Amino acid sequence: MTDLDHLVVVQEHDLSLDRLRRQRATLPARSDLANAESAIAAITPGLNELTAQRDVVARDAHRLDDEVASVREKSVAADKSLYSGKVTAIKELQALQTEIDQLAARQGVLEDRELELMQTLETLEAEVATLEAQIHVHSDAAARARVEIAAGEADMDAQIAVVVEARNSEAYGLPDALLATYELVRGRANGVGVARLVGNTCQGCRLSIPANEIDRIKRGIPGESCCDNCGAILVP
Repeated sequence: MTDLDHLVVVQEHDLSLDRLRRQRATLPARSDLANAESAIAAITPGLNELTAQRDVVARDAHRLDDEVASVREKSVAADKSLYSGKVTAIKELQALQTEIDQLAARQGVLEDRELELMQTLETLEAEVATLEAQIHVHSDAAARARVEIAAGEADMDAQIAVVVEARNSEAYGLPDALLATYELVRGRANGVGVARLVGNTCQGCRLSIPANEIDRIKRGIPGESCCDNCGAILVP
């Protein structure tokens, strides 16, 4: 085999590597992971807002509960004083009864407000739980996708390593200038750096080459003739 024949095989390996690397970069699980992460990102702001609202309402409800308990204690204390027999003055008894009535009214207002907050809290907790469940589903999907990606990458890396070894073995001993030209052309022509000339057609771009140019190529130095259309090094 000539150097150009070896270069054609090198390109076959390079094209295989291009294909394998594209497959590695576009593993189906990558799309699954992106979709899961996008869903989580879309849900998270709403969840954070609802969680903050729930926490505020929970604190307000706890504060009201403490206030109700305090009012209840004061009412019990006033009631005991009213019926203890220790207070006999009419004005003092009337004052205690007024205080008891006011405390009862205050307790009623606080309990009504507390009930409203508890209902709001229940609604918020249900909404938070719904969004948390959705994030849990998407998080599980993301975790599965990461596992699939890791397995897919390991498999592709193993295949790539085999092809790289074969490619390097085929390229070993080829002139540096020829390899440099090949790499330069390949970078410009979508991965095609060398192509066989079959008849008057370049197999790299599938376009015809004039007869006088073909004669020049065949008489020229191997490796120095390139297709005028795609730039590939031509192998007669």
